[in-house]
Amino acid sequence: MGNDSNSLDNRALDKRVVLITGAAHRIGATTARLLHAAGMNIVLHYRNSASAAEALQQELEKIRPDSVALIQADLHQTTQLNSLIQNAASQWGRLDVLINNASTFYQTPVGSITESDWNDLMGSNLKAPLFLSQAAAPYLSQQNGSIINMVDIHANRPLREYPLYSIAKAGLAMLTKTMARELGPDVRVNGVAPGAILWPEDGMDDSSKEDILSRTALKRSGEPSDIAYTILFLIRDASYITGQVLNVDGGRTLSN
Repeated sequence: MGNDSNSLDNRALDKRVVLITGAAHRIGATTARLLHAAGMNIVLHYRNSASAAEALQQELEKIRPDSVALIQADLHQTTQLNSLIQNAASQWGRLDVLINNASTFYQTPVGSITESDWNDLMGSNLKAPLFLSQAAAPYLSQQNGSIINMVDIHANRPLREYPLYSIAKAGLAMLTKTMARELGPDVRVNGVAPGAILWPEDGMDDSSKEDILSRTALKRSGEPSDIAYTILFLIRDASYITGQVLNVDGGRTLSN
């Protein structure tokens, strides 16, 4: 066994600080609730969802006052990302974990792709995580911290009519591995690749949902908490895991 002073032998995350991008809704919000319950102080990033972010902050601070900070930023504005990280680290004088959760997801069938689509999907899913990770690295290294990237099973299994999204997530999977080599041994970098956890916000017909679930080994959808608990595991219990992308997909990647 290694003698890592930050291996969290007591499993306590009290006062450790996590920045979660895109944390006002869905998986980001569920993750914030779980990590807060585990004792972490939370920096919630949002772009446009101010009311949802404020409501989540109030919910969590009723449980533990002065434990949640809000930061608004447009992740496409690369020049703002250094200050976003600095602001996050200044809230409680440290930064232990960066979760690159913010993402853009929409169809871009071949023949309709524009440069704006490229900039949007690559920006949110790949470019921003790169520059945020680079800016956060000095702070994380002081705490033997970690980065967790929200990848997707479609990084390896391209989703029809979503080529740019699939390409961007494939890049994020490689960024995870690359950063693990670049930032080790002081910072661990891992990813989580959800399968059928939440359906797209723009809707999906029931037959499409049934088709997807029929191709999972577990024959059912997952829950946002399945992702949140995997993230908690990677932060708290996985001191010898880095450069990995964990599929949380009910066995979807086992089928054709």
